[in-house]
This record gives sequence, C-alpha cells and structure tokens, in this order.
Amino acid sequence: MLQYLIILLDDTSTSYCHYNNNHTEKRLISLADLKAGILFAMKQNLMVQLVYPSYEIPDEYKKEIETIDHVKIIPSESKDTVSGDVLVFHSCKEFSAEKIEKNKDKIFVLRTNKEELFKQQENLKSLADKVIRLNIIITDIETFTDDDFATYKEWLSGFGSVINQTYRNGKVPQINLLTDRVLLKNMNNCNAGNENITLAPNGNFYICPAFYFENENETVGNLETGLDIKNPQLYKLEYAPLCRICDAYQCKRCVWLNRKTTLEVNTPSHEQCVVAHLERNASENLLKELQPVGYFQEMEIPGIDYLDPFDVREQF
Repeated sequence: MLQYLIILLDDTSTSYCHYNNNHTEKRLISLADLKAGILFAMKQNLMVQLVYPSYEIPDEYKKEIETIDHVKIIPSESKDTVSGDVLVFHSCKEFSAEKIEKNKDKIFVLRTNKEELFKQQENLKSLADKVIRLNIIITDIETFTDDDFATYKEWLSGFGSVINQTYRNGKVPQINLLTDRVLLKNMNNCNAGNENITLAPNGNFYICPAFYFENENETVGNLETGLDIKNPQLYKLEYAPLCRICDAYQCKRCVWLNRKTTLEVNTPSHEQCVVAHLERNASENLLKELQPVGYFQEMEIPGIDYLDPFDVREQF
C-alpha cells in the first residue's frame, strides 16, 4: 500500500541512495505537474518527499510546496540547507563537524564508496556523537569481494565500539548501519514500488529515482492516467522468497540494485545479503554491550551461523 510520493524537482536533483545521478542539464518539473503531483498525493493520502537540485527553485514552486506536509531532501552543496529536513553528502570529505553544527537538527545522508568509507573510518568515528541521525549509503555494494567483507566486518566492529561508548556517555545517535537493527522488530526496507513511488520532472511515475535516471522510458504511469505497475506483487516482501524469512531488518532490499545484479527485482545479490548480515551481526554485538547498562532491554537479535540466506535456504 502506497504511503509516500517522491517528487524529483529537477533532472539534477540529488541522489540519496545507491544510484548515481550524472545529469548536469537542468530540467525543472513544470509547475502544473508539481501541482498535479501534490493533488495526487492529497487524494491518495500520501506523505510527500521532495528531492531538490543544488540551485534555488522559483518562489512560485516554494509556495506550492508549502500547501502540503512534506520532507525536503537537499544536497549539501545547496545554498539553502537551512530549509531542508534531510541533508545529503556525496563523500566523506564533505561531511565535517562544521557542517553538522550548522545543520545539527537534520537527518544526514552520506553517500560513499567502500574505498573511501574504509579510509575515512577515524574521521567518521569522531563525528558519531555529533549527529541525531546518519544514514550511510555504500554506493558500490555490488563490487564487494571476500576481502572487502572482512574489512567491512572490522570497520563495523570499530565503529560499533564508538557507538557503544557514545551511548554510555549519554548521547544516543542513530547510525543506520549499526543502530537500526537494534531498534527494529520487522523488516524496514526501502519498499519502492510498494510503499513509495516516484514522480519525475517529465510528469511520469517510476518505481524509484534510480529507474528514472537509468532509463527514462521505463515508466509506470503518469499524472493523467495514474499508476500502472506491471506485476506489482514482485515489489512486496511476501513475494520475495529469501527476504520474507530474513531478519536483517535494516537491509534496504534495494529493488533497483536487485535487478541490476540478479535481473530480478525481488531477489538480492550475494553481496547485498552479506553486507546486510555483517551489519546485523555487528548490531547484535552492540546490543549485547548496551543491554547491561540499561539500553534496549526488550530487544533481541538471535545468533546465526550464515551470512547469506541462500546458503541455508533448505533450512527454511
């Protein structure tokens, strides 16, 4: 059941997930389509998430946006980060204590590749106690090797030690890779195509922004005729054979990444599964360390002996 409408305000709107947006030519959504999108959201009782470009949009657009409850997703290079709710950084080097302090009430998204993530561990550790919420998105999960898995396991352990100490000091930041699984009792995936849909600057609907930027012709309807998603059940958790029995609840279960790596929107790659389970296990260790000092007493993450559910599929 749909809950969110994502509106890309421009072809250069910032990416906030695994996909890259390499568009450099501006194409602002028409004011008429913005109004129609907002009306669609109102009729469907959807929360609107607006994805901004780095340049300032016209005042008449700003006025229309304020007619509905919404969340603003804004790139860190924008001159108007103050009005945003979610601030997106595209490298660890951009993410600094100074920028956090100027926007300390916001949710931060940090998009980074594995090489930079591993190299910038100490810098990120130093910033952990300064954020309210930080979502770290690894943009090249599909390239992970066995060596990368081992490095990531160590990275999570080291970062987990910092989070453990931060909580013991009385600060409780949320870091998606480590604290989300501690807090969750059910799957909390992206759910593109099921709980959220994207309206692009051309007035058409797409499963998510990644599908639009990859292939503009891959529409699932438009503002005039409505949504037309082929095989909509494939975007639902109950139709994902592995994911529906998995308890790596924090995994994004990215349907675009699924299709890119396995050619099936409901089947994740080995790399995505292993990364998610390394995070799950690191969260299990963090939970065990925090419960003796009073945190998350009602939560439980049971031990497992696998990193990819496919390897033990016969048990299920």
